[in-house]
Amino acid sequence: MKLSVCFTPAEVRPESVEGATAVVIDVVRATSCIVEALANGARGVLPAISIEEAGRLRDTLDGDGALLCGERQGLRIEGFDLGNSPAEFTREAVAGRHLVMTTTNGTRALMAAVGADRVLAASFLNLGAVADAIRGDASVVVVCAGKAGDFAMDDTVCAGHILRRVLNGWTGPVAMDERARAAVELAGLHEVSGEMLADTEAGKALVDVGLGGDLALCAGADRHKIVPMMCDRVITAPSR
Repeated sequence: MKLSVCFTPAEVRPESVEGATAVVIDVVRATSCIVEALANGARGVLPAISIEEAGRLRDTLDGDGALLCGERQGLRIEGFDLGNSPAEFTREAVAGRHLVMTTTNGTRALMAAVGADRVLAASFLNLGAVADAIRGDASVVVVCAGKAGDFAMDDTVCAGHILRRVLNGWTGPVAMDERARAAVELAGLHEVSGEMLADTEAGKALVDVGLGGDLALCAGADRHKIVPMMCDRVITAPSR
């Protein structure tokens, strides 16, 4: 089993994900929202890079009652149905609907990983489910969304916790790159909590725009048992 980590989407190369399982993480908040939405009955999530692309995708699904979701600078985009807070993705809001989502960091990370054999969305909300799903895969590349193109503590700690769970009880051969080893060591120093997230740059930025309450939601380890998977650009939670 080969385990590697990319701290930002810019580090992803087509050859690095080819033939691999890619696990995409944006704890604060895109993948947390994706997990919450699918757990609450959303039909699927379509990631978009730009606001304009999101609008075009929604238009192709208009008869389906698709919702526009996303943020810029942490806040809901004007004219969008939902922002990027896990609290918004309730069963009442999203059940039976397709969601078109564009965020500053997370949806870019998802699209960077599109060449992988499998693309999974992970967060603290589904740590154990993702670890179980990838344990024993020949090659796993964890793609952290980062923040504005830079390293993000929250995503890297999440990556480390997933890899620690994968390795727990695993007796087969393992090869980890330096970033993966660093993520595992970092996770050993940081328990999952809203307080930990509040000390990160992403957490501080969220507090600054008045959305600090989302951090406790994003820190809800193992809240759900689903593993969102992206196929043909639609993220769903297939039955195991």
